[in-house]
Amino acid sequence: MKKTLIAFGAAAILAAAVSCQQNQTTAPAATSAKDSIAVAGSIVYFNMDKVMEGYDMANDLNSVFETKTSGIQAEIDRRGKKLEKDANDFQNKVDKGLLTTSVAQAQYQKLQQQQQEYQQYAMRKQQEMAEEQQVMMNQIANAIAEYVVEFNAEHQYALILTTAGGILSTPVVAGDPKLDITDQLLAGLNAAYIKTKQENK
Repeated sequence: MKKTLIAFGAAAILAAAVSCQQNQTTAPAATSAKDSIAVAGSIVYFNMDKVMEGYDMANDLNSVFETKTSGIQAEIDRRGKKLEKDANDFQNKVDKGLLTTSVAQAQYQKLQQQQQEYQQYAMRKQQEMAEEQQVMMNQIANAIAEYVVEFNAEHQYALILTTAGGILSTPVVAGDPKLDITDQLLAGLNAAYIKTKQENK
């Protein structure tokens, strides 16, 4: 669940190529641990799935989201079990003839109202969490997109593409590993995120 919560949305948002002005210089770009040798003016790519797995900001936000989701789901389950218990108790009393017809009708209507309120509560909470998830994905995608622009201001690639998921859902089916800037990009993203966290303390 952890990766699927955000990877799909962020990949969809960033599926389009990040195009930049081509620089005429041919000086080699800075290399990473993988020693990408893409030079200015190259068309390069990065693996969105790998970035999402290793991006500290994505993992931190997703951890907070999952904790909140678990708490809300636990409350939904608690209310559902209470409603079920009340319904069973009511049915048991009816079966034993412990309620008059008027009292049984009143309690039945009350149970129906409680069920409707429970369903509305569960739906409202699910909608709230879906909205929060979308906001979180937008935050992550925006942070990545902004960093890619900053990253390319230094490296001056002609085009930066993303690859994610299955072959048919990505603009990069195959590419020279030397044009893969994933490790460089991920290292820079995490360094920028750590710096931002320290500044916000």
